[in-house]
Amino acid sequence: MSFYPPPGVGMIEVITGCMFSGKTEELVRRLKRAVVAKQKVCSFKPVIDDRYNAKAIVSHGGVTLMAKPVASPKEIPDMVGECRVVGIDEVHFFGDELLDVAQQLARNGCRVICAGLDMDYRGMPFGVMPHLMAVAEDVRKFKAICTVCGIPATRSQRIADSDEQVLVGGETVYEARCRAHWSPKPTFSARRCMDELED
Repeated sequence: MSFYPPPGVGMIEVITGCMFSGKTEELVRRLKRAVVAKQKVCSFKPVIDDRYNAKAIVSHGGVTLMAKPVASPKEIPDMVGECRVVGIDEVHFFGDELLDVAQQLARNGCRVICAGLDMDYRGMPFGVMPHLMAVAEDVRKFKAICTVCGIPATRSQRIADSDEQVLVGGETVYEARCRAHWSPKPTFSARRCMDELED
């Protein structure tokens, strides 16, 4: 459960984990609760993430909240206005400047809620996320379900043939895997592996 700062006191919250772990749904839940509490809320997402809707935060399960797409985190402070709760999705797609932006907003009294992957498909810390986790007042790491064995998954398995660090995609590009069934190299989907075993 997240906690809330006193009025006028800012903080940074980080929601992280692997693909399909419910990060975006948790971000939207927290932002909608803030709206119910009559707090002024705004949300942002990287312009690169246009998988489901270019102008909304959308979870893989279809949970949606309107958001402003930005090419750089430096655009965010000028767009916040009187908002005291700021949500930022897919923060791993942003550069290190997001750290300074989040810190600045928190110093100005904003509750900044950041959601994104903790590791890339190779199992390495992803972008600015480890630095955000270090300075945040609250960090929650979510788990998915391994598509191979069904135990809690903490890693994102790439199943598309690409070695680019940034590859935007959903179920056709990634699967959630546990440590035992994850590989840092792109591989077949669990479904394809099972189909081949049955043949």
